[in-house]
Amino acid sequence: QVPLVESGGGLVQTGGSLRLSCAASGRTFRSYIMGWFRQAPGQEREFVAAMNGNDGSTYYADSVKGRFTISTDNGKNTVYLQMNSLKPEDTAVYYCAAVGTYTGGIVYITPRDYDYWGQGTQVTVSS
Repeated sequence: QVPLVESGGGLVQTGGSLRLSCAASGRTFRSYIMGWFRQAPGQEREFVAAMNGNDGSTYYADSVKGRFTISTDNGKNTVYLQMNSLKPEDTAVYYCAAVGTYTGGIVYITPRDYDYWGQGTQVTVSS
Protein backbone atom coordinates (compact mmCIF):
# COMPACT_ATOMS: atom_id res chain seq x y z
CA GLN A 1 0.00 0.00 0.00
CA VAL A 2 1.07 3.54 -0.76
CA PRO A 3 -0.99 5.99 1.27
CA LEU A 4 -1.23 9.29 -0.56
CA VAL A 5 -2.37 12.51 1.07
CA GLU A 6 -3.26 15.57 -1.01
CA SER A 7 -3.42 19.12 0.23
CA GLY A 8 -3.47 22.63 -1.13
CA GLY A 9 -6.89 22.92 -2.70
CA GLY A 10 -9.14 25.89 -2.18
CA LEU A 11 -11.05 28.76 -3.74
CA VAL A 12 -9.29 31.11 -6.12
CA GLN A 13 -10.32 33.72 -8.65
CA THR A 14 -9.86 33.35 -12.38
CA GLY A 15 -6.23 33.92 -13.25
CA GLY A 16 -5.01 32.96 -9.82
CA SER A 17 -2.66 30.20 -8.73
CA LEU A 18 -2.67 27.23 -6.40
CA ARG A 19 -0.14 24.56 -5.57
CA LEU A 20 -1.34 21.09 -4.73
CA SER A 21 0.82 18.66 -2.78
CA CYS A 22 0.73 14.89 -2.62
CA ALA A 23 2.77 13.21 0.07
CA ALA A 24 3.56 9.54 0.54
CA SER A 25 4.32 8.63 4.10
CA GLY A 26 7.47 6.61 4.54
CA ARG A 27 8.48 6.18 0.93
CA THR A 28 9.74 8.06 -2.10
CA PHE A 29 8.41 8.24 -5.64
CA ARG A 30 11.68 7.32 -7.33
CA SER A 31 10.31 4.06 -8.73
CA TYR A 32 6.77 5.25 -9.37
CA ILE A 33 4.79 7.06 -12.00
CA MET A 34 2.89 9.83 -10.27
CA GLY A 35 -0.23 11.27 -11.82
CA TRP A 36 -2.69 14.05 -11.17
CA PHE A 37 -6.30 13.62 -12.25
CA ARG A 38 -9.40 15.69 -11.73
CA GLN A 39 -13.10 15.05 -11.67
CA ALA A 40 -15.83 17.64 -12.01
CA PRO A 41 -19.42 16.90 -10.94
CA GLY A 42 -21.15 14.61 -13.41
CA GLN A 43 -17.99 14.04 -15.42
CA GLU A 44 -15.48 11.25 -15.69
CA ARG A 45 -12.12 11.46 -14.01
CA GLU A 46 -9.67 13.00 -16.44
CA PHE A 47 -5.90 13.06 -16.73
CA VAL A 48 -4.07 16.27 -15.87
CA ALA A 49 -0.34 15.55 -15.56
CA ALA A 50 2.10 12.76 -14.79
CA MET A 51 5.74 12.32 -13.90
CA ASN A 52 7.99 9.29 -14.00
CA GLY A 53 10.07 9.26 -10.82
CA ASN A 54 12.81 7.17 -12.47
CA ASP A 55 13.89 9.86 -14.91
CA GLY A 56 11.69 12.89 -14.30
CA SER A 57 9.87 12.66 -17.63
CA THR A 58 6.55 14.47 -17.63
CA TYR A 59 3.39 14.66 -19.70
CA TYR A 60 0.45 17.07 -19.58
CA ALA A 61 -3.08 17.18 -20.85
CA ASP A 62 -3.49 19.73 -23.63
CA SER A 63 -5.97 21.66 -21.52
CA VAL A 64 -3.36 22.47 -18.87
CA LYS A 65 -0.13 22.54 -20.88
CA GLY A 66 1.77 25.76 -20.26
CA ARG A 67 -0.28 26.56 -17.13
CA PHE A 68 0.32 23.58 -14.81
CA THR A 69 3.62 22.08 -13.73
CA ILE A 70 4.20 18.75 -12.00
CA SER A 71 7.33 18.42 -9.89
CA THR A 72 8.81 16.67 -6.87
CA ASP A 73 10.91 17.77 -3.96
CA ASN A 74 14.56 16.72 -3.71
CA GLY A 75 13.71 13.84 -1.42
CA LYS A 76 11.03 12.72 -3.88
CA ASN A 77 8.44 11.94 -1.30
CA THR A 78 6.16 14.83 -2.23
CA VAL A 79 4.72 15.57 -5.65
CA TYR A 80 3.42 19.02 -6.49
CA LEU A 81 1.04 20.39 -9.06
CA GLN A 82 1.61 24.11 -9.57
CA MET A 83 -1.48 25.56 -11.22
CA ASN A 84 -1.26 29.03 -12.75
CA SER A 85 -3.68 31.10 -14.81
CA LEU A 86 -6.57 29.12 -13.41
CA LYS A 87 -9.89 29.11 -15.24
CA PRO A 88 -13.41 28.27 -14.05
CA GLU A 89 -13.25 25.07 -16.11
CA ASP A 90 -10.38 23.90 -13.89
CA THR A 91 -12.86 23.55 -11.03
CA ALA A 92 -12.87 19.93 -9.87
CA VAL A 93 -11.73 17.53 -7.20
CA TYR A 94 -8.07 16.82 -7.86
CA TYR A 95 -6.57 13.41 -7.10
CA CYS A 96 -3.01 12.21 -7.04
CA ALA A 97 -2.25 8.64 -8.01
CA ALA A 98 0.75 6.31 -8.13
CA VAL A 99 1.82 3.11 -9.80
CA GLY A 100 5.14 1.34 -9.33
CA THR A 101 7.61 0.95 -12.18
CA TYR A 102 11.36 0.72 -12.68
CA THR A 103 11.05 1.82 -16.31
CA GLY A 104 11.85 5.39 -17.25
CA GLY A 105 10.46 7.30 -20.19
CA ILE A 106 6.84 6.25 -19.81
CA VAL A 107 3.81 7.75 -18.14
CA TYR A 108 0.22 6.59 -17.85
CA ILE A 109 -2.77 8.76 -18.60
CA THR A 110 -5.75 6.56 -17.77
CA PRO A 111 -7.04 6.08 -14.23
CA ARG A 112 -7.14 2.29 -14.47
CA ASP A 113 -3.36 2.20 -14.91
CA TYR A 114 -2.80 3.51 -11.38
CA ASP A 115 -2.85 1.38 -8.24
CA TYR A 116 -2.93 3.95 -5.46
CA TRP A 117 -5.06 7.05 -4.99
CA GLY A 118 -5.34 9.92 -2.60
CA GLN A 119 -8.59 11.16 -1.11
CA GLY A 120 -8.85 14.21 -3.36
CA THR A 121 -8.77 17.93 -2.75
CA GLN A 122 -11.30 20.46 -4.03
CA VAL A 123 -10.21 23.26 -6.33
CA THR A 124 -12.78 25.94 -7.13
CA VAL A 125 -12.07 28.75 -9.54
CA SER A 126 -14.55 31.61 -9.44
CA SER A 127 -15.29 33.75 -12.48
